[in-house]
Amino acid sequence: MKNICFLTAVLLLAFKGCHRGKTADRASGSGETSETSGTHEAPPLQDTLTFTAEPAPEWTSLMERTSGWFGADGIFSIPLDGCEEQLAANKKTLFIFSDTYIGEVVDGVPLPGHVMVNNSTAWMNGLSPDKEAISFEYNTNANDQPVSYFTPDNEISEEGEYFWLGDGFINHEKNNALYLFAYHVHKTGPDVFDFEQTDVVLLKIRAPTPGGISDHEQIPTGLGFVHPEHGRVYFGSGVFVNTEKACAPDPDGFVYIYGIMDGTKSLIAARTRPGQIEDFGTWRFWDGKEWVQDHKKVAPITTAVSNELSVSPTGDGRYLLTFTVLGLSDKIGIRVGESPVGPFGEIHEVYTCPEYAEKDLLTYNAKAHYHLSRPGELLVSYNTISLNFWDDIQKDATIYHPRFIRVRYR
Repeated sequence: MKNICFLTAVLLLAFKGCHRGKTADRASGSGETSETSGTHEAPPLQDTLTFTAEPAPEWTSLMERTSGWFGADGIFSIPLDGCEEQLAANKKTLFIFSDTYIGEVVDGVPLPGHVMVNNSTAWMNGLSPDKEAISFEYNTNANDQPVSYFTPDNEISEEGEYFWLGDGFINHEKNNALYLFAYHVHKTGPDVFDFEQTDVVLLKIRAPTPGGISDHEQIPTGLGFVHPEHGRVYFGSGVFVNTEKACAPDPDGFVYIYGIMDGTKSLIAARTRPGQIEDFGTWRFWDGKEWVQDHKKVAPITTAVSNELSVSPTGDGRYLLTFTVLGLSDKIGIRVGESPVGPFGEIHEVYTCPEYAEKDLLTYNAKAHYHLSRPGELLVSYNTISLNFWDDIQKDATIYHPRFIRVRYR
């Protein structure tokens, strides 16, 4: 772990001089289908927001469980009405998790017989972290054994693969179907980080209910590929639906799909109309100046982000990119942007995750949950894991569940 901490410190210094986002023009908010959003160079970002952060223990407590679902990472939250409006009454939320532990826990220790599945869900009524209002669910087979809801079963699947889930949204233009991004993953060795993400599929769930979530279609996208200059990239790290029906404050009619250039932890972006989400020929990719059709011309927007992240509107024309700095560190960062594709400003290191120093845990994949946040705040989650995870989880179930903080900005 000391080597990890040293490496992180070195990387932070290396990125010190390049925290300002790469210059990009403001994306068109007019909803026009033109492939350009202006070719003038945007002025330097004048970042005037200030941030404060504190733990949100009532939300963290919601994820502390001892029976059935007792730990997971990869948390995304999706309002089931498709509207990201804050403080809306009678809101229902779907939480999507990736690798999940199922079993019984006594005195913090998992009992023999616990198992891991690769994805699970939770369903919550209302906006308050009430344990009586949330139900954690996992799929089972004919023998009542826990299994994943989603496993690779499409034309690009290979034996031994499993899915890691990305972000998703309720698509009003597709009869309120749920669309989720999912990465084909296969193990490359025995250690916790010995895996490789290859291609990306789009999961289409026509009935996003506890009973209907496993009935889905898998649509290959071709959006996990090796970029000619920047190495492996994939889309689905975050989704921002900038439409009127999604209750966006400045809608332009597009859904923005964010991705990662994995080697440099750089942010990339694509967009399309919600009704054309399955027609990948309609997708356009941000090349730093304009929206282009060739996905291999996509360019880095900014650097030092995490494999999972979020972009949230402030309502005054700015956008908050929330992430774990460098993908794996104790710092949660926010960059302020002038559009859904920037330019983004300096990193505000808004929070230092205490588990890194206090429990020797690795912290990663911070993101905001906008519709669960109050105005002027972001409810932010992050995940924890240990370097010797396969052994450590057998002794301490508490090392592996989402944690939450509350970030205020003004």
